[in-house]
Amino acid sequence: MGVRLTVLGNINIDFVVAADRLPQPGETLRAPGEFKIVPGGKAANQAVAAARLGAQVTLIGCVGEDAFGPALVENFRRENINTDFIERDEETTTGAAFITVLPDGQNCIIAVLGANLRCTVEQVEAAVSEIEHSDLLLVQLGVPPEVVDRAIQIAVDREVPIQLDPSPISDELPQLWRRAHILLPNETEAGHLTGGEVVDVVSAVAAVHRLREMGIMIAVVTMGPAGCLVASNGGTHLVDGYRVESVDTTAAGDAFAAALAIGIAEEMPIVEAAVFANAAGALATTVPGAQPSLARRNDVEAFLVEHGGVAGAEIHEL
Repeated sequence: MGVRLTVLGNINIDFVVAADRLPQPGETLRAPGEFKIVPGGKAANQAVAAARLGAQVTLIGCVGEDAFGPALVENFRRENINTDFIERDEETTTGAAFITVLPDGQNCIIAVLGANLRCTVEQVEAAVSEIEHSDLLLVQLGVPPEVVDRAIQIAVDREVPIQLDPSPISDELPQLWRRAHILLPNETEAGHLTGGEVVDVVSAVAAVHRLREMGIMIAVVTMGPAGCLVASNGGTHLVDGYRVESVDTTAAGDAFAAALAIGIAEEMPIVEAAVFANAAGALATTVPGAQPSLARRNDVEAFLVEHGGVAGAEIHEL
């Protein structure tokens, strides 16, 4: 039986188009490929990724009064995700993300949170038993801060570890964000949280050390294809990423987050969990779309074997 995770955060429908470049103001470009509509949202992606990696997953969130909401919930059920705590708000639309994918696989995203902002404290309180019996609580910032705060408090009171992905970042942070055991920002988010610019390994090291001083037990800064920087009681380590043929980086960070959470819940050493997460994130960049790109456990493990396992990973103690 796999580990148990509860995930709180945003559920979106993604509208995806490939482009050779971004248009200039007033310019209209013709897309070279087809327009796609696929399931997305950070919490949704992390829940699906975790389920495919073998976890028992409960998702807390909100969808809207449109055709997308019920379809997204049904998709979660097909992934064996517990949807008992997903509400449907009749006064708004499901969250949406408009994603442009460039030839190198990088993406530009505009998100409309929609029904995600209707997620309530009452939903979280209804899921107390699920949180209490979870090995880890995963939270993001795509729902109101007070909802995140309540989930964190419930987990803290019940000694359930919390992994916080501080995205989408804003000036209105949850008051209890420093109570997270594992904090997982990218370089931009790490800079926002620490008040400094993170542009390279040196500045990333300064950021993770600052986050540790703020009370975070495990600080992990994701650095795209370069891998990740991990700071914990075991020291500070740069864990190099894997070289793959990237076609779309959408949801790669979510694949990483889900795999890291599972690795930690399974009591892997933190650096080994980071290697596992790097593999899941790398695989996600090789397939277009958010949830379509999320790999299953056997695929991630086969990828690791092909690349020499943990022993074959490039790990640098700093």
